[in-house]
Amino acid sequence: MEALYGPIKDYAWGSRSAIAELQGRPVPSDGPEAELWLGSHPGAPAIVERDGSRVALSEVIAADPDGWLGRRVIDRFGSRLPFLFKVLAAEAPLSLQAHPDAEQARAGYAAEQAGSTGHRNYVDPFHKPELLVALGPMEALCGFRDPASSAAVLAGFGVPELGPVLDALSAGPAGLAEAVRLLLTWPAAERAGLIAAVRAAAVAGSDAELVASLAEAYPADPGVLVALLLNRVRLAPGEAIWMPAGNLHAYLRGTGVEVMAASDNVLRGGLTPKHVDVPELLRVLRFEVLDQPVVPPRRVADGLVTWPVPVEDFALHRVTVAADRPEVALAVPGPRVVLCTSGKVTVDDGAGSVTLTTGGAAVGSADAGSLMVTGAGTAYVATTGLD
Repeated sequence: MEALYGPIKDYAWGSRSAIAELQGRPVPSDGPEAELWLGSHPGAPAIVERDGSRVALSEVIAADPDGWLGRRVIDRFGSRLPFLFKVLAAEAPLSLQAHPDAEQARAGYAAEQAGSTGHRNYVDPFHKPELLVALGPMEALCGFRDPASSAAVLAGFGVPELGPVLDALSAGPAGLAEAVRLLLTWPAAERAGLIAAVRAAAVAGSDAELVASLAEAYPADPGVLVALLLNRVRLAPGEAIWMPAGNLHAYLRGTGVEVMAASDNVLRGGLTPKHVDVPELLRVLRFEVLDQPVVPPRRVADGLVTWPVPVEDFALHRVTVAADRPEVALAVPGPRVVLCTSGKVTVDDGAGSVTLTTGGAAVGSADAGSLMVTGAGTAYVATTGLD
């Protein structure tokens, strides 16, 4: 194992306390800190120290892909770390977004490579499923809820202009695509008036609070109303959200650890000043009801839990060690990234050991052995999902 130092993304929606507190730095930070990246993604590779020099993890892996990744990972994913591990800290809502599946990403990337001269939707040919585990109380929008519930909420506002949307939702899941299309393509000149009318009519309850908070920042964005079609999820620490390809979602507030396939392909539909491509978003969305968006942890052994996901790009485990259980062994395949989120732990893979305090991270290669975690604290371990 080697110590790993991740860059921090300063997106405007980030917190000025969460990541700084995790790493033991002064609060508030100088500016918003949204994401701590712990991987080799070219957008912001993490750093290891070698002989007094700081070297990007991507360069370390490129110099010895067989040793760092292992032949199985290379055969399946190529000579790249197939996952990206993050800490996400949201003080304000993120954009309404979805990610393409593998086939859509390959086709979109190839098409844009061949002819795109404007904004790129596809910056790489890879899919981007995600798993987020809450470190504290967290709120998010995740997947479509029952259209009948959404229709009841919208009808309760008594805004006549929403009639066509209600008609679409009356068809059940089959009408979700039309309802979303109608809202996201609402005439630009009429958007602010529609949202103002809904905001004035929404006077009580969580849906009213959601409309008010989103409209405060985006008073002419139809994503404010699309948000009402989604499940509003409140996560307790340790609970997770699994976001497969095509799943419309947005984080609202809170801090969590997130592991995903190593891609930066994002299709946005609103609640953002960034580029929005409604036709492409509509093309990749999965218009189906997500009945149970929350994934509880599953116990693997004493002090060890995981959140099963149906992909091979990544897996995530949480290790807890304490005085009555001072060590936990974890047999993980391929490369691994470890983040300490509380206390003090030592991680040893037979090739080397690193002691981590809260906020510290380490990385280990595929040619090392099983991971032994000792001490008193909690650590999250990201690795591949290969058996």
